[in-house]
Formats: sequence, C-alpha cells, structure tokens
Amino acid sequence: MLFSRIVVNLVPKFSNIPHAMITPLTAISPIDGRYRSVTEPLAAYFSEQALIRYRIRVEVEYFIALCELPLPQLAGVDRTKFAALRALYLDFAPETAERVKEIERTTNHDVKAVEYLLKERMEALGLASYKEFVHFGLTSQDINNTAVPLSLKEALDAVCRPAFAEVREKLAAMAEEWMTVPMLARTHGQPASPTVLGKELLVYVERLDKQLEQLWAIPVPAKFGGATGNLNAHHAAYPGRDWVAFADRFVNDTLGLSRSRYTTQIEHYDNLAAIFDALKRIDSILIDLARDMWMYISAEYFKQRIKAGEVGSSAMPHKVNPIDFENAEGNLGMANALYEHLARKLPVSRLQRDLTDSTVLRNIGVPMGHMLIALKSLMKGLNKVLLNREAIDRDLEANWAVVAEGIQTILRREGYPKPYEALKALTRTNEHITEASIKAFIETLAVSDAVKEELRALSPASYTGVFRQ
Repeated sequence: MLFSRIVVNLVPKFSNIPHAMITPLTAISPIDGRYRSVTEPLAAYFSEQALIRYRIRVEVEYFIALCELPLPQLAGVDRTKFAALRALYLDFAPETAERVKEIERTTNHDVKAVEYLLKERMEALGLASYKEFVHFGLTSQDINNTAVPLSLKEALDAVCRPAFAEVREKLAAMAEEWMTVPMLARTHGQPASPTVLGKELLVYVERLDKQLEQLWAIPVPAKFGGATGNLNAHHAAYPGRDWVAFADRFVNDTLGLSRSRYTTQIEHYDNLAAIFDALKRIDSILIDLARDMWMYISAEYFKQRIKAGEVGSSAMPHKVNPIDFENAEGNLGMANALYEHLARKLPVSRLQRDLTDSTVLRNIGVPMGHMLIALKSLMKGLNKVLLNREAIDRDLEANWAVVAEGIQTILRREGYPKPYEALKALTRTNEHITEASIKAFIETLAVSDAVKEELRALSPASYTGVFRQ
C-alpha cells in the first residue's frame, strides 16, 4: 500500500491543464505536438474547425443552388445576400466554429449544429422566411460525404502535390548530377554487375511518376442523394423536378467532385479506398528510397553535411546518424498502417449504413500528417548528402569479379566452350579476384587478339551497361 501511495504521489498533475492551453508540449499526437510546424498546413483541411468550414460551404452552396433552380418558394430571395452567405466560409472566423460547437452541446449532432448556425445567420441577413430550405431534403451524410472528400481533394492539391513534386524534382536533379558516376551494385547484398548512381535514383523518379499519375487520375467521389440515396424527400416535395440531374450538377460542377449515382445513405468509398491505396504505394516507394539511402550512407557512398551545434549521438561524439531517412521511414510506416485501415474499412458498412465510417473519416488527416512529416524529412536528408566518390571508386576497384558476367557473355558470342563454367571456376574461390588475376585469365583464353583486347577493356568502372538513349 505504501508503495502504491508513493507512485500515485509521483504522477504529474497534467489533468488541470485547460483545453485551450494544448501546445506542442502537451499534445498527445506528435503530428500536433513535436511536428506541428510541419503539419500545420493540413489543419486548414482536416481539423475540426476545417470540417465545420467545409460543411458550411456545402450547405451554403446547396441553398444557393436551390435558389438558382429556381424553386418557386425561393423566387423572392435577395440574391445580393449570397455574397454574405459565402463569406461564412470564404472569410471563415474561428468564432463561427465556436458557435457551432456551442449549438452542438445542445443538439448533440454536429451537422444539425451547422444547419442551425446557418439559420441564425440567415435571420440576421433578413432571409428568415427562406431558412427552412437550408439542409432541405438532406441527411447529414450528404454534407459529410461532400465536405470530407472536398477537404481531401483540396489538401492533396494544395499540400501533398507540391511536397511530392519537391522530392521528385530533388531526386531527378541528383540523378542528372550523378549520371556519370559508376557504382558497384548489390543484389542479395552481394557485389553485382556495376551500375550508375544517377540511374539508380532515376528508378525512384520513374516509380513515383507512374504512381502519382495514377493517384491524380482517381476521381474524388461524393454521395448526395438523401436519407437512403434515392432523393426521396426531394421527389416527394417536387415530383416534377429532375433531382438526379440537379445532384449531378451540384456535386460535379459546383463542388468539383464526382457524384456516385447509386448509393445507400453513405458514399461507398471505393474511390477513397483507391486514393488511400495509391498513397500507400507511393509511401512504400519512399520507404524503399529511405532504406537505400540509409544503406549508401552506411557504406560511406554518401557523407552528410554537418550543421554546427548538432549532436549525432549522446555518447559517441564522432557520429553523424542518417536520422532524416530513419524518421521518414518510421512516419511512412505509420501513414501506411492507417491508409491500410482506411482502404479496408471504409468500403464496408452494414446494410444502408452504420456509423463506423464517421469516426474513421475524422482520421484522414492523421496518415497525411505522418506522410508530410516523412516528405519533409526526406528532403532534409537528401539536401544533406554529399557524394563520397573515393568510397564508391574503392568499392569498385575491390570487386573485379563483377566483370565476369561481361567476359563470359562475350565468350558465348564467340562460341567459346563452356564460358560460364570457366568464369565460375575462376571467381568462386576464396581467393580475392583482382585486376591482375582477371587480366591473367584473359591471356589464357584461346581467342583472337581483338577479342582479348575487348575483354581487357572491361573494368568495374566501365561495365555499367546502357539505360538511356
């Protein structure tokens, strides 16, 4: 008992910190704490305040769209007031979000709170007689399943696209700079046919280009069809209207999304899953890059720029650790774990809907936060690396056995008997293969002087193939 009381007394009293005092030091998640300066741009798309702003945007534009049909009961609306309505989200004030949260404490329903907020503002604007056309015929998912995809689409365009492009362009520039640098390749971790450092970076450029192209080609989906997707209430109120065409125009043209025609109460999320799967593939490519860069630094092919005052190890003063690539790998792994869950869970819902998608959708910004941290870390790491040509050349010179492939292939061309077996006998011994031993072997071959000269020209630094026209 005494020990228990001592432990309890030693627990810090953080519970008294007011909610408004949450800071990078008190936030639970590192994406809102330690890395807040990196993830800050995503707050405009995935914070609670941002979700409220996007919901208001959809509700306002929907009301205006009904006015522009026009519905007969909305014929007298003062259209000069539309600018004031749009200002609610275009000039969004934090006080607006606070008012919505205040209303929600009574309604216990977040979307209904937005509806009531808009009705309050309409009364203030002299539009009280039209306020029942706010949220007319809709269910909350018509708002959520347009607001959330819209926030995702705009975050991808405004934040993620430039971050991806920055890494891609950096890799392309490094590839161009080092396009003439021969390098020992390693397959299965063992010395293999030499390659070119620039070309190895182009591998990642091409992979990113292909996956990014697929990502940007995926239409961002939205649901807009009433309580169970059939526009029941709209049709009951105005049976002569083409509500399907109206919903298509509103979602596709006004909001710039892609309306799913046949839905339940919620979007089926198949395209959202495709987006998360695409992001997961891109992240996997970047994990591959981070690990390769880590290995090249470990092999001393790269050194890292030293920044005055930085500490590499708390115990070993000499160390400059590849922490940026490690940070990137860890955050990309976190992002992919969440993308995997989003892609697997969201398309599955019981009957016409359950609520599991709602809480999951609120977390879209979390993997994107980890991904953004990783992209910034990759850029930091790539900007720090310095080519160590001495180590690269030393590794090439120490591995003359790698030209055996080229020698035996030329001998095959010449019809030389069992060339593979001859090179295997030479190279698969415990003796170190050097330039001298390769050249001595060439002299024993029963081939013409011209072929011998061709074979002598092969070296680890020159045997790099062709990959670019």
